[in-house]
Amino acid sequence: MLTLLMMPLAGTADAAKKPPRVTIRTTQYGIPRILADNPYGLGYGYGWAIASQQICTLADTYTTVRGERSKYFGADADAPNGISNLDSDFFWKRVRKEGTVRKMANLKPPNGPVPDVKQAVKGYVAGYNAYLKKTGVKKLPDPTCRGKAWVKPITVMDAYHRFYQLLGYGSTDPSMDGIAEAQPPAPILMKAGEGEGGQQAPAVDPDDVTAEDFSPDFGSFTGSLGSNAVGLGKNAVKGGKGLLLGNPHFPWHGPQRFFESQLTIPGRLNVSGASLLGVPIILIGHTRNMAWSHTVSTARRFIAYKETLDPTDPTRYIVDGQSKPMKATTVTVTDSEGNQHDRTLYSTEHGYMTDSLQGNKLFPWTPVSAYSLYDVNTGNFRMINHFYKVNQAQSTPQVLKILKKYQGIPWVNTIVSDSKGRALYADIGAVPNASDERVAQCNTPGLGTIAWSSFRVPVFDGSKSSCDMSKKVPGAAGPGILPAKDMPYEMRSDYVENSNDSYWFANVHKTLDGFGKIIGDEDIAQTERTRLGHKMVNEQLAGGGKFTLASLKKMEFNDRVESAELLLKPVIDYCAANPTMLGTSGSVDASGACNALKGWDGRNNLDSKGGLFFQRFIGRLFSSSTVPVYANAFQVSDPIGTPNGLNTLNPALPISFADTVSEFSSQGIPFDATRRNYQTVTRAGVKIPLHGGDYEPYGSFNTIWGPWVPGKGITEVSDGSSFIQAVHLTGAKCPQASMILTYSQSENPKSKHYADQTKLFSKKGWVTDRFCPKQQRRSPGLKVKRFGGGARAERRGF
Repeated sequence: MLTLLMMPLAGTADAAKKPPRVTIRTTQYGIPRILADNPYGLGYGYGWAIASQQICTLADTYTTVRGERSKYFGADADAPNGISNLDSDFFWKRVRKEGTVRKMANLKPPNGPVPDVKQAVKGYVAGYNAYLKKTGVKKLPDPTCRGKAWVKPITVMDAYHRFYQLLGYGSTDPSMDGIAEAQPPAPILMKAGEGEGGQQAPAVDPDDVTAEDFSPDFGSFTGSLGSNAVGLGKNAVKGGKGLLLGNPHFPWHGPQRFFESQLTIPGRLNVSGASLLGVPIILIGHTRNMAWSHTVSTARRFIAYKETLDPTDPTRYIVDGQSKPMKATTVTVTDSEGNQHDRTLYSTEHGYMTDSLQGNKLFPWTPVSAYSLYDVNTGNFRMINHFYKVNQAQSTPQVLKILKKYQGIPWVNTIVSDSKGRALYADIGAVPNASDERVAQCNTPGLGTIAWSSFRVPVFDGSKSSCDMSKKVPGAAGPGILPAKDMPYEMRSDYVENSNDSYWFANVHKTLDGFGKIIGDEDIAQTERTRLGHKMVNEQLAGGGKFTLASLKKMEFNDRVESAELLLKPVIDYCAANPTMLGTSGSVDASGACNALKGWDGRNNLDSKGGLFFQRFIGRLFSSSTVPVYANAFQVSDPIGTPNGLNTLNPALPISFADTVSEFSSQGIPFDATRRNYQTVTRAGVKIPLHGGDYEPYGSFNTIWGPWVPGKGITEVSDGSSFIQAVHLTGAKCPQASMILTYSQSENPKSKHYADQTKLFSKKGWVTDRFCPKQQRRSPGLKVKRFGGGARAERRGF
């Protein structure tokens, strides 16, 4: 108990300690290479380094997980995840009060952090706080948060709450406002003898719902997050070693940004790559002999429970015929005007009560029934242990062993390659124990049937204890999750690829079949981006061809577009035959746009003419079509090549084209507009043009997205390609690695690392990784900072 009481204070106490022996070499483009004698020192160096470049976003994030956004930013303003600050604060105040994260942090390994991780986290907090104390809030280099009251020292518990926030991106986060707002109705059944004979008021059946009641984007529970990754084995690589390409598609602003670094404890750990803000462990990167990346998985990370309520009290629920009280937690949030807001929030043994998911108010709390959310990642600090062990791994089989042991991956696939030329795809992690057989036994009719059949979200019967998630099944790393043996993976010597479709199609020569629907769909059409990824790999390998690091990098930035390769020619043929089309605002002359498309090279290069028009048209066509866009249907035997052809009988086809013509004409944008002029970001007053294009259905492998501004195009890219790495694992001491952080290391507009990599990305440039100390010492603009006299390992040549 004493440990539990002291943990929140650990961060501030450690800040007063003598600093550990750490050396930080900051190489070109602001990438810190942190050398330490132990995990505490490693965390300390990382905390100092990231705070020096990302203090404002980090402080904002810690304000979120403290439940203090309303206090500093106003209750009605939006939190970074799009819900109100008030709802966000109610959620996080409740998590704090119930001690959810504290309990997770104090579990014994493997479910709780291993000792090295605990030390690294303590060091991270101490390093962050030391930077803040040394610099002073009023003298912070970033004017965004200079002198702000919400910038303050953090605790160890703050750091762990940030980890918990990351765990929930694909589970709790899509339902956070529903969890914060779910409230019981007044009781409607009076006990016998009360009132006029204890008659029951009419009940409401919440299952009167159809698939049309779900929003169009329902099911994309990780929002705009996506990724591409390719693992190449010895049979696909010149020289017979391994190559890996990774490119997460993540937001360019806020807490989901990546930060590049290298972490080294000689003899124990040496890893280079990137992490999401606030995580002092590399999440995507490479060691000497192994490289890995992640792509967002299709596996569901939560299930809903339909609770049968006690008719005398809507805050009691029935399990196996017995009435149980819900757990009630009353929390108070203070807003920026000093007003206090109180709310009582409820949960059952299955999870938090909720009334919505992804903004869909589909889970009403009636006097008869209500809904709770089981989040498979509650209790999953196995995730931190998993990544720490991967940071030490030197081979693909080692990573597979770690995946199976911890099952800590919260919402992504894993793609790996190593110096022995072994490529791995795996979707092994934390997935609810909801096998197809169990769903058949436990899923509820009505809403449950529709949610499962249409979106792979089961709604279990909470009144049956046989349907709960409390048990640990044989072979599973923790309670309530599928065992690793029931999860898909494939290790190969040619290649694996994933672009956010399911596990089913990771290689053209062999599909993965027979796994549970909760993980993903099989035998279905693949997205344009997935098809393009496989197509490009197999084109390179055709006729015995092999990949090199240079050809892999060229593939990443070739800026091909799958929808153009499938549909551009038939669209041109169609518009040539139909120069006048009828749009929503009347008849339109389509000939000018048609001529522009004839001159487009089908790429998203800066000076490719006509691609933006095609992108806008394709988006309209697919979103408005009620019949297939493609003329030829998907064939299981040809996932890359089908569906294909243009359905010219689609009534949305001429309307979509005509409306895109009208859009460009009315806004004064030429039909042959280039991305150089109409797809940019502005940094320090300078416009930086960006290549790349939209997600599905447009199908750009190098994904770049931003909101469309009438008359100006895309003026501020906000999502897409982020930390890109291409790594050749030769077995030498210094792996050949190229990388780029598209939005640069710092969000501080005064930093020289605010836009340096963004400008490089604009030119399709790469940063050469400096994995070895001799490479680091030769870096242009090298800066060295030592704490406690510097790491002892420096004396040994590190």
